[in-house]
Amino acid sequence: MKARLTLTLLAAALSLPAMAQEAAQDFIDLRPKGMQLDNLGILDLPIGPVPEEFYSGTPSDAQTISGAIFGDKADPAFGAFQRGYYLTALELALPRAQNGDAPAQTLIGEIYAKGLGVGENLKAAADWYRLASENGDALGTFELALLYQEGRGVEKDRKRAAELFKTSADAGNVMAKYNLGLLHVEGVYVEPSLTKAAALIGEAANAGVPEARYDYGGMLSEGAGIAPNPAAAAEQFRLAAEDGLTSAQVEYATMLYLGRGVTQDRVAAAQWYDRAAEGGNPVAQNRYAKLLAAGEGVTADLEKAAMYRSLARRQGMKDAQLDKLLAGMPADQLARAEERARFWPSEPPTRVAESKAAASPKSN
Repeated sequence: MKARLTLTLLAAALSLPAMAQEAAQDFIDLRPKGMQLDNLGILDLPIGPVPEEFYSGTPSDAQTISGAIFGDKADPAFGAFQRGYYLTALELALPRAQNGDAPAQTLIGEIYAKGLGVGENLKAAADWYRLASENGDALGTFELALLYQEGRGVEKDRKRAAELFKTSADAGNVMAKYNLGLLHVEGVYVEPSLTKAAALIGEAANAGVPEARYDYGGMLSEGAGIAPNPAAAAEQFRLAAEDGLTSAQVEYATMLYLGRGVTQDRVAAAQWYDRAAEGGNPVAQNRYAKLLAAGEGVTADLEKAAMYRSLARRQGMKDAQLDKLLAGMPADQLARAEERARFWPSEPPTRVAESKAAASPKSN
């Protein structure tokens, strides 16, 4: 996922416990690598039809490869990019980019920014994004804004980044709207306004951006820049949870547990805590451990509870109440739990061996 602005300020404004856990350090992007957006979905990079004259003469190898895969109707440069034929995409896009085709310029910028088939070259990426931006491409403008925001390939300039985010947002790019909304929360490079932030983040949430759904849920929950609406907040958290954001899974589980904005359902709450705990969220691991220890919403399992307690502790989560719930555990059971935590998410070698032995046919 490219929600590259730090979310620490938004977490502080909304006082969301799970978000605060994830924002404990000053990262540029608080999302796990697997959850970051690449922003190059098929709808976001609308390279237009290839000019007829581009096909005059003998087709190049790149055109032949692309045509064999995608046929005549698909855009060959973007089609090649989507299938991982990056050098083919570069060869096809370059003549059009040199003739001022803005989406093709953005595509080349992405190839250089990510080092796809070529060596990573952030300066070249910035140059191509700048050309695309000057030619009116909203995605290229957004990508250039991210580079200025982070100081990658260009000198860091957050004021310039804010200007580019606004230009891209005004042109309809939903990720730019999301980032601009976060800037309105920060209130340094744009006007401080939770109302404008909520409106922009809400637009991105309604467009399906998972991080925006999560943040908008927090704003609806706390009444930050918008009237509080627990039911709408729960729905945003649910959508973000289903998108795979562990922080949203924790928030939605908590609302289910408390019956806030939704019908109280502690079985469902336990299931969402379980899912987030498996995803490595320490808050979820701690809370799910409590439910396992108490047998609330889930069958009691002290060994599994102790395993999750150990995993949460590794990430700085300590809980005296949970310690009391597990104080009477037998020593051998606690030792098994600690061993499971050491090898998590894999099973310990001893347990794997025991499973294989149990599955093997017994000899007479």
